[in-house]
Amino acid sequence: MADLNRVNPESLARPSGFSHAVVGRGTSVFLAGQTGMDDSGAIVTGGVVAQFEQALANLLTALAAADGTPDRLASLTVYIVDMDDYRAHAREIGAVWKRLVGGDYPAMAGIGVARLWDADALVELQGFAVL
Repeated sequence: MADLNRVNPESLARPSGFSHAVVGRGTSVFLAGQTGMDDSGAIVTGGVVAQFEQALANLLTALAAADGTPDRLASLTVYIVDMDDYRAHAREIGAVWKRLVGGDYPAMAGIGVARLWDADALVELQGFAVL
């Protein structure tokens, strides 16, 4: 079984919703960027929270197909079209994370972008896991 250790030094500010570093030993799984696209190829409606949930579900589906589980996520980058909207819904997005992934957080970054490949997409998640 792979070893995955989340590292949060006391000399850094206490992380909320992410880990400062993750050390992993095992099989690497690189997860392609996933948007809020449903299985018909359409971006879901309902705003940033609905799209985050669909994008995360898509990422976890790809991870499961590679024989991984959510707790094996080591790194996640969230590309965000409207940072103010994303931050305004942070609690709801956090609730989605806890429901789908649990209490373990990978090393994470939120990056503001002008737009994504799919013009209607508000967020895209790209990750790395260690199995």
